[in-house]
Amino acid sequence: MLVVVLALLAALSNAAASVLQRRAAADEPGGGPGVRQAVRWLGQLLRRRYWVAGAGMLALSTVLQAAALSVGSLALVQPLMAAELLFTLVVGSMVFHRRPDRRTWLAFVALAAGLAAFLTSAAPTTGRNTASAEQWLAASGAVLGGVVLLVLAARPVRGAPRAALLGLASAVSFSLTAALLKEVTGRLPDGPAAVLGTWPVYAMAAAGGVAFLLLQSAFRAGTLAASQPALTLGDALTSVALGWGLFGEQITLGVRTVPAVVGVVLMGAGTAGLARAPSVAGDWDTAARRPGTGRAARRVR
Repeated sequence: MLVVVLALLAALSNAAASVLQRRAAADEPGGGPGVRQAVRWLGQLLRRRYWVAGAGMLALSTVLQAAALSVGSLALVQPLMAAELLFTLVVGSMVFHRRPDRRTWLAFVALAAGLAAFLTSAAPTTGRNTASAEQWLAASGAVLGGVVLLVLAARPVRGAPRAALLGLASAVSFSLTAALLKEVTGRLPDGPAAVLGTWPVYAMAAAGGVAFLLLQSAFRAGTLAASQPALTLGDALTSVALGWGLFGEQITLGVRTVPAVVGVVLMGAGTAGLARAPSVAGDWDTAARRPGTGRAARRVR
């Protein structure tokens, strides 16, 4: 029971972090394209109370997820973390004082249920605590190549497609960060010198920084309905792949193939439904603009 409570609280904290930081991004004028404008926009964003609160919730979610994994298995915690999708809509409705449309709710339910079914069915066995340098070179090259391709694909598009692509790039980067964290913790028995004197801890910090910047860019580009599914699904599925490729976490479906396939079908249906949902390109998670100003005012019903 404790692991369930901790995992659900971690999912709720993650959702709250996304909503609050999206709220801050919606309040801050975009400032136009270009690196200089993006850096200036980010600097303004860091001073907003919604963004600071979101950063605090993100830190809390990390602690809660670590606590859940310390008392429960990955096979139980990861499916429960899929509830983040539903929590995003609930918290977003309260923060923005607007409810997303029915199609968005149904799509998010399908995505969350599909992801939970897939992760439960494909729950990997416990593998090694560390990986070889050759494995890390191959895996990190594939991940970084994927991130670069996603960022390049996002450059010529705007709105929901851009938010989804950047959200997916952020998710893949967060998965690499988590894998590097596992490598670091696997080296802890060798002592602090073995950790601080080797590359994984510094690579983890760099990957986390890239993931953070991509996440803020996704919030700047479009709505949570566009970025959050890509973020949640991408993180979970990439983590399963990295666990298999780096740490030998084996996936044996057997009789569980059917629920895994059902999970994939549900995720496909949720994705298709979300593509046609008005909330993806709408303004349910943006604040109404005050006439004659560049600031956004919260609309209260």
